[in-house]
Amino acid sequence: MRFALATALLAAGLVPAAAQRPSTVDMTCAQARNVVLRQGAAVLGTGGQTYDRFVRDRNFCEPTEIGRRAFVPARDTPACFVGFTCYEPSRNDRFGDF
Repeated sequence: MRFALATALLAAGLVPAAAQRPSTVDMTCAQARNVVLRQGAAVLGTGGQTYDRFVRDRNFCEPTEIGRRAFVPARDTPACFVGFTCYEPSRNDRFGDF
């Protein structure tokens, strides 16, 4: 019964989720970069309600995706290189971004 109540409250958004997404604005640039390096791929908040998935290298992208260098705001700098984001290229994109 307790499990059902807890599940219902979480689903309704009345209880904050136990795991919050780490935010780059609360970390130094080195800390944010280390999260991505250590995990290989991580979803990080980038301020407010924005977030993205960052990867260490192309091995963490889908086979048809390529990477784009990702810079995020951090506690100690407005443009911190944390790794890459994966995206599906169009015909006009050039390959080999990293």
